[in-house]
Amino acid sequence: MALREIRKQGDPILNKECKPVKEMTPRIRELIEDMFETMYEGNGCGLAAPQVGILKQITVIDVEDGNQYVLINPEILEESGSQTGEEGCLSVPGYSGVVTRAQHVKVRALDENMEPFELEGEDLLARCILHECDHLHGHLFTEKVEGELHTAGEEEEEA
Repeated sequence: MALREIRKQGDPILNKECKPVKEMTPRIRELIEDMFETMYEGNGCGLAAPQVGILKQITVIDVEDGNQYVLINPEILEESGSQTGEEGCLSVPGYSGVVTRAQHVKVRALDENMEPFELEGEDLLARCILHECDHLHGHLFTEKVEGELHTAGEEEEEA
């Protein structure tokens, strides 16, 4: 496993549409492992492949619910409810903003064995799934911020 460089806002790769993954390869397996390591090093709860310079539909998520989620070629099936809260991004370090997203989400994806599954999430997991899926379509949370971006507080940066 290795840490990968996280691309920052302004890097054109972050605004590109990602390509679906057709098959699991040793390189993709290594990418997934590296993404988890890079995400943990940055104290994030999610990371999408374009954030490490790879235009593939892969995201990893860990919201400290006892699970590590790998979503390959994710497709949002349902969204309901509403939650508004602070959101940040490893590609926009030091900043956060208020974003409204669905309270509940249902997604269909492939796991690291290329097996299809569906995942339902609420609260932080729903927010994270939607945030990471946005990355796969070239969108950053900054496009959805209500009001102004602001410098993340020291407590938030440590969280």
